[in-house]
Amino acid sequence: MNRFRPHALTFILSATLAAAATAQVTVADPWVRATVPQQKATGMFAAVTAAKGGKVVAASSPMAEVVEIHEMAMDNNVMRMRAIPALELPAGKAVELKPGGFHVMLMGLKQQVKEGDTVSVNLVVEGQDGKRETVEVKAPVRALASPAAGAPAGHRH
Repeated sequence: MNRFRPHALTFILSATLAAAATAQVTVADPWVRATVPQQKATGMFAAVTAAKGGKVVAASSPMAEVVEIHEMAMDNNVMRMRAIPALELPAGKAVELKPGGFHVMLMGLKQQVKEGDTVSVNLVVEGQDGKRETVEVKAPVRALASPAAGAPAGHRH
């Protein structure tokens, strides 16, 4: 049996390297802000890193009818929110999705999002080579009164 060990090790190493090559995008500390009854929109926040660079080009969630990548920015001393076609991910650098900045907007919510729930969000990332990868994110829901809830309002649609 010892003669098969190198083959098994080679197989395990190859499988590990293949998984590492396709899993170039990581999402750290994802969370979604809880909603009140009848509220139809909320945001998802996280830190997204693409080892080789790329861009988030789309998002979806079974929890929402529409999911968009948004940015908030000052425009003539007014904080404005707008959808953007893609979110650039510089190679190896985390891009923060946070209240008051870039975020994923979930609109047309199908139900109230409550603290303790988990929301599934799929991010489609296009690499520098043009290949697309879908990253499934399981984001826990944080209370409305969480520290980030004090960020500028702007999720009113």
